[in-house]
Amino acid sequence: MLIDTYGRVATDLRVSLTDRCNLRCTYCMPEEGLQWLAKPDLLTDDEIVRLIGIAVTDLGVTEVRFTGGEPLLRPGLFGIVERCAALAPRPKMSLTTNGIGLKRTAVALKAAGLDRVNVSLDTLRPDVFTTLTRRDRHHDVIDGMAAARDAGLTPVKVNAVLMPGLNDDEAPDLLAWAVENEYEMRFIEQMPLDAQHGWKRDGMITAGDILESLRTRFTLTTEGEGERGSAPAERWVVDGGPQRVGVIASVTRPFCRACDRTRLTADGQVRTCLFAREESDLRGALRSGAPDEEIARLWKLAMWGKKAGSGLDDPSFLQPDRPMSAIGG
Repeated sequence: MLIDTYGRVATDLRVSLTDRCNLRCTYCMPEEGLQWLAKPDLLTDDEIVRLIGIAVTDLGVTEVRFTGGEPLLRPGLFGIVERCAALAPRPKMSLTTNGIGLKRTAVALKAAGLDRVNVSLDTLRPDVFTTLTRRDRHHDVIDGMAAARDAGLTPVKVNAVLMPGLNDDEAPDLLAWAVENEYEMRFIEQMPLDAQHGWKRDGMITAGDILESLRTRFTLTTEGEGERGSAPAERWVVDGGPQRVGVIASVTRPFCRACDRTRLTADGQVRTCLFAREESDLRGALRSGAPDEEIARLWKLAMWGKKAGSGLDDPSFLQPDRPMSAIGG
């Protein structure tokens, strides 16, 4: 198993399939000039499936989340999902996407074995969407989410980041819309993972701000710690249920003590934490002919060195050099 010195066991694997994206969200990427990984640096489909296979069969991983960049841009995505669905034991599989390509891919993803999706949508207003993402694709995201729901990729979870002066007034509207469409709404505090390193704690929309806004329209009842487990989102029952809303407060209410995640970048590096500045190379071991046992040993060694927390509360905290698009947020 993937255990660290604090007794935490990683059973949830996040796999970045590409660093590329077809949006340019202001809290993630600059408008232009970001250098993509060269194709030879990326893991091949076979390498990805082999590493996931080692994680599932040898290291105790039970859940796999495909991320990016934008994972729907990965040409071999369907084959990767199908091959991972054939693993024994079969892991639960989900995918985090911006939703633009879901309308044309949802049915095929479900057929390949994907269980559900998380979709990023920060606003219900098309003009604000264009400002935030620098692309006029709002309708594609809305259509993609409906296609995912209809294909059975449920529950469809909607991830929103609220930004001062842009969409910070939309939390109640987003939740009402999600409830109406049978999606599970989740609000995420903006994290220091932007490529341009422009994040600032001052002025950030916090979990407290979000909850205060939601309570102007809804009655929220805490779900309780027993229900949360190792999930990153604190959840509340909305107006007596059954709908729920989650808040991921990575900055102001870190959940490091219960973290069960291990991360694999698109170029084959293990990351023990989203905010880690260190990585451990598995791609080199793969390409040098190392057997599965050696790769498993290297992965265990990397996770053994996982730090107690993200370090966000430390005045000396430094953002990771690589942005979220490259490390599989």
